[in-house]
Amino acid sequence: MSDIWAALPVKEFTGAKQRLSSLLTPSQRETLAETMLEDVLSALAGASLAGIIVNTLDPRATALAQRYGAMVITDDARSGHTGAVAAVARLLAREGRAGMLAIPGDIPRVTAAEIDAVIAVRAPAPSFTIAPAHDEQGSNAVLCCPPEVMQLRFGDNSYFPHLNAARGRGLTPTIIPQPGIALDIDHPEDLHAVLRAKPEMPTRTIALLRSFGLA
Repeated sequence: MSDIWAALPVKEFTGAKQRLSSLLTPSQRETLAETMLEDVLSALAGASLAGIIVNTLDPRATALAQRYGAMVITDDARSGHTGAVAAVARLLAREGRAGMLAIPGDIPRVTAAEIDAVIAVRAPAPSFTIAPAHDEQGSNAVLCCPPEVMQLRFGDNSYFPHLNAARGRGLTPTIIPQPGIALDIDHPEDLHAVLRAKPEMPTRTIALLRSFGLA
């Protein structure tokens, strides 16, 4: 077992995924956000991690995280993805942990094997490892060893800035694309991409989308 901890920031489900409003109702979007989170937590729980830290103020996300044995914190939980991850990094750094894997809650096709693959290719500390989004815009999995090895700034166009920031710190980034990690759900076309992707996967999210009539 490694001393790598997962950092999983989760926004409150109310008003989630508004970019999908052309296809899904507010209630459906909330259910989708919760279901995707469970798929991600399931993958993390099966991976070779020392633990999982979920940063959230949402009571349903808190209950779900605790069911999977995750620690829940609320520090800077409303400070966006960047602020919430930074809060986890500070906690792990204070505890002297070896590394932090920052991952979002909207990549429902992620698998434990993919997470283990990201951990396995990391270089000796100090190091920075990244698995990009399918469009090479987002940073869908970021492994920092030690946890505060560099400043992170997430957003719609964070992948190449993260590579440049790592190099600016004298680090050679390890890049490891993973098909499940790459498929995040933000836009309507992402829903269809997740449903079309191979191999077929019996995830909770895919079953939910089919129940919405999107298959």
